[in-house]
Amino acid sequence: MDVLKRMNDAIDYIEKNLDQKVNYKEVASIAQFSDHHFRRMFSFITGVSIAEYVRRRRLTLAAFDLKHPHVRVIDVAMKYGYDSPDAFSRAFQSLHGITPSEVYYSDASLRAFPPMTFQFMIKGAVEMEYRIVEKEAFTVVGKKENVVMGEGGEFAPKLWEQLETIEDQLKPYDHSSFPGILHISNAKQSNDVTYMIATATDQQTTGEFESFTIPAKTWAVFHAQGPMPEAMLKTWERVYSEWVPMTEYELDEAPEMIRSIEEKIEIWVAVKPNATVRF
Repeated sequence: MDVLKRMNDAIDYIEKNLDQKVNYKEVASIAQFSDHHFRRMFSFITGVSIAEYVRRRRLTLAAFDLKHPHVRVIDVAMKYGYDSPDAFSRAFQSLHGITPSEVYYSDASLRAFPPMTFQFMIKGAVEMEYRIVEKEAFTVVGKKENVVMGEGGEFAPKLWEQLETIEDQLKPYDHSSFPGILHISNAKQSNDVTYMIATATDQQTTGEFESFTIPAKTWAVFHAQGPMPEAMLKTWERVYSEWVPMTEYELDEAPEMIRSIEEKIEIWVAVKPNATVRF
């Protein structure tokens, strides 16, 4: 499984740079994902954000260092990227339950988080339905917002507070061959996301809405079934942790879409053939 090797290579890079500045874009590049996709995949597979993983590993190594005599707390703090002993002490105590200065003189238990290793694991045989769609470029109209993404890829747009109103306003434009309400997330280099509530349209728009062109792409489409939002989150998790590692496709650079049509929820993810797969 090539994707597993790439993820393990990314972990190796992190391990070699725990006492230096970890370049998260370089980590994602080693795994051959965009920064956005890597953060989401890592979080879904491991249950923690990449930043939290790095924090836990650094504080694990810091505890080992502090067991040595004559090691100063300030030196360990600086080694693992903390600007001050106070910031390091707060983080250390939050994880280990004691202060750094107490480590050498105390027999209190400490918490150790070993390096992660990604392996192929056979889980319960739960089928995952999907379809591959070749779709030409199309135009959407709607309202958009720049959203700061969390460490694990989560975000909460303010537009959600106006969802029903926006959907009603979009209905006059929803008459194309690709009907439904679209929730579009377009990751930027800053790792912020341009989020848009929209609909595909072939009509001229007014100044009330902004338009955006979705490029021609190959899409993997997944049906999220069950109570929301749990079913949608579970489907996203399975896309990243199960479908991507096992398929001959890899994620492509394009906006992600959630399509709502006639009470059905679909997740649309742009993909391309995996260059390492030979037929």
